[in-house]
Amino acid sequence: MNINNVAFVFPGQGAQYVGMTKEFYDISEYRHYFDKANKKLGYDLKNIMFEGPMEELKQTHNTQPAILLHSILILKYFQKQCKIEPKFVAGHSLGEFSALVVTNVLDWEDALYLVHKRGKFMIEASKGVPFKMAAIIGLNKDIIVEICNNISGTVIAANFNTPIQTVISGEVRAVSEAIEKCKNAGAKRVVELVVGGAFHSPLIAKSAEWLNAEMNKISFKTAKIPVISNFKAKPETEPKEIMENLTQQIKSPVRWVESVEYMIKNGVDTFVEFGPGKIVSGMIKAIDRNTKRYNIDRIEHLEKVLDEINNY
Repeated sequence: MNINNVAFVFPGQGAQYVGMTKEFYDISEYRHYFDKANKKLGYDLKNIMFEGPMEELKQTHNTQPAILLHSILILKYFQKQCKIEPKFVAGHSLGEFSALVVTNVLDWEDALYLVHKRGKFMIEASKGVPFKMAAIIGLNKDIIVEICNNISGTVIAANFNTPIQTVISGEVRAVSEAIEKCKNAGAKRVVELVVGGAFHSPLIAKSAEWLNAEMNKISFKTAKIPVISNFKAKPETEPKEIMENLTQQIKSPVRWVESVEYMIKNGVDTFVEFGPGKIVSGMIKAIDRNTKRYNIDRIEHLEKVLDEINNY
């Protein structure tokens, strides 16, 4: 591992599981994070993370702060033992907020509050309009975009996750029509997603306004490490641009393939994922198998990464 060519990356919604971060509560110096999180949110997030049930944890307004807290705790544990400073930071959808904590743009408690509100806004903005999201697998993104552009009604390519996986989002009828056209165009598989809204689509544009209003109440600082924006797939450091990107991101496509490709083209060959699961690492592998990827979900996962760093 070349410690000068590392990027830190963070997962978005879908990586959660009951019991996440529980091992940190047994470490006295980390226990206060859970108390502060509960106080900031006004309810017992810790109990939902530890005990579930899964249906409650899967509620978007719970999922988003849970994943952010998990990501930040494992990152802080890592940073106590390893002083690597990444070349870039990036996160998939809500993971961008975790990335902003790393680069000192946001205080972790403010980020936790914002993603909780973000989750509420995304669901609220989806009410009253039948929606659907689906992952299209094995079809070129340009074909998917063209199909969506030629359907009446609202449907867009919302998540460019890998070269062969693109998520579409929008109105039920329009998404259903796009699914059939994608199948006819040669898609290998289509997976309809169980979600609480038409995420990253114009259908939830109102949530962008609400989130922007909340962000304007909070202090955003200049990034000490460039953060790759989901909206532009390019690095940002200035608070004004970062806030604008986050406002746009909630109703616009997540350009993850381009984001990863940008980092690789600019010298990154190793990605360390902090947070539950290994979804982001899997997507990066699908984008470029020549990269090195480490996902750190639990304390035990740190050993492999630290051993390689220490042997470098």
